[in-house]
Amino acid sequence: AGPAHAGRSPHDRGFWGWVTRRYVGILSWTLRGRWGWHRAVVVLAALAVFASTPVLFALVGTDFVPKDDQSEFEVTVTLPEGYTLDRADATLKELEPRLKGLAGVTHVFTTIGETNGRQAKAQGDVTKVTVYCKMADLADRTPPLWESGLMGVGLRPRQPDKYFGQKDVMAEARQVLSRYPDFRAAVQEVPLFGSTAFKNVQVEVAIRGPDRATLEKASAALATRMRADPRFADTDTTVANRNPELQVVIDRERAADLGVSVQTIASALGLLVGGEPVTKYKEGAEQYDVWLRADLPGRDRPAAVGALTVPGANGRLVELRSVAAVRAATGPTAVERFNRQRFVSVQANLAEGAVLGKVLPDLEAWVKELGLPPDYTHEFLGEAKLMADSNANFAVAFLLAFLFMYMILAAQFESLVHPVTILMAVPLTLPFALLSLLLLRTPLDVYAMIGLFMLFGIVKKNGILQVDYTNVLRGRGMARDEAILAANEARLRPILMTTIMLVAAMIPIATGQGPGAGARASMAKVILGGQLLSLLLSLLVTPVAYSLWDDLVRLPGRLRRMKPVAKPVPLAVGS
Repeated sequence: AGPAHAGRSPHDRGFWGWVTRRYVGILSWTLRGRWGWHRAVVVLAALAVFASTPVLFALVGTDFVPKDDQSEFEVTVTLPEGYTLDRADATLKELEPRLKGLAGVTHVFTTIGETNGRQAKAQGDVTKVTVYCKMADLADRTPPLWESGLMGVGLRPRQPDKYFGQKDVMAEARQVLSRYPDFRAAVQEVPLFGSTAFKNVQVEVAIRGPDRATLEKASAALATRMRADPRFADTDTTVANRNPELQVVIDRERAADLGVSVQTIASALGLLVGGEPVTKYKEGAEQYDVWLRADLPGRDRPAAVGALTVPGANGRLVELRSVAAVRAATGPTAVERFNRQRFVSVQANLAEGAVLGKVLPDLEAWVKELGLPPDYTHEFLGEAKLMADSNANFAVAFLLAFLFMYMILAAQFESLVHPVTILMAVPLTLPFALLSLLLLRTPLDVYAMIGLFMLFGIVKKNGILQVDYTNVLRGRGMARDEAILAANEARLRPILMTTIMLVAAMIPIATGQGPGAGARASMAKVILGGQLLSLLLSLLVTPVAYSLWDDLVRLPGRLRRMKPVAKPVPLAVGS
């Protein structure tokens, strides 16, 4: 060991002295070995660890944002068609006490005629209901000694130390709503950010195509498959054939025989049933539109609509029932289009323990099993789309981060090799960070990715300490391997001090509870596990990479020295 152990100070004894000697001994072993096979062990171990990244990534799963306990949630209900305001009010007065009786719920507030905080699509639609449920603060939720079953039937003791959170109460709210099979209901979190682009659901699959019947059949099949999977909750579709209407089915051959065109029928129905402005009426300074349409008794029944006349050949009037069939039916409440194509969507929330990144591949496979024609497409909306966009942006950010770190380090060390040596240990933190998330049962979300950036910066800082002091000792005339051992022994203590400080700071954040704790916990878990698990390997990879790159840089000079030189041939001197 030589200079690496010379002049040991008294504070290098005890536990930290033992840790330092063990680390220097392991590092000394990696730098020894004939033909450098000890260094090859470290390199192979680093490659094997990095190769496990895709497997760990698949096991951990991805999510958009963690679902935090906000002490509030909302229940959205679509009542059956035909409910009046009085009937909706009476029904909600029956539902409100049952929701307020759930553990932790302190207040409920019901809004009829709005959904997700926005005005319902149909003005005056009293079938759209939102029930906002406010819960007690997380610190004030004392579990009762006794808990009741559904609707207060079947009291059973609750464990005094059992914690009940917002998701537990939301699950009980779904049980309450199961007693109303005619309701199309969903229990979901209150959105932190309002947006008209996406509905407040975690999973939304939009299927687009030309034929409405095919879309309805495909969405119904997919919704049935999702309802049978316990990972999904509140599964529903946007198909709602609840709007009563009169459908006019034209007999085209009969209409052609009588000289009645489809455009003529459409114009007549639009004028006589829907009404159109035909002129204006002025009274004083005010001007009013004058609308023309058939009187109510002539347009309120199928028989009355069938008796309407339309112009035919030679100006003859033909009754509508002669060229078309008029029948009562139900149609969609709204026809949704995207890129000029009709589409329907299947929506759902995730049950407790389900991860968005793990259910999307199954949904993709289920949609393909529907066997839709080639002119039908599908797309994931909602949180799935936001998650895909954020993951793509983070991938670009990671590449740019490595590029900028290399440029800054190259300018700092005035070398193109030393930045590579420092950054070699950075990718090794990724599999260890994923392993920590897997052990702590936390998916990789947006906040965890932000924690990865912080983890990269910490590991890079450790590499700078190792490489910089190694260059200083080599500049003083010390041999390379001795400089590596001495520099890493001197820099081990500050690296361990910053690591312990960081770990101690992350433990309360990773294990804390309260408002916002879920968002901060994933970031802390990435830093905590990634730094602890990768510490030893990263401390070995940097000096090993330093020695390997140094050998590679000096290899051309060695080859020139090893090149054989031709000996001069003595000249014969003539006599």
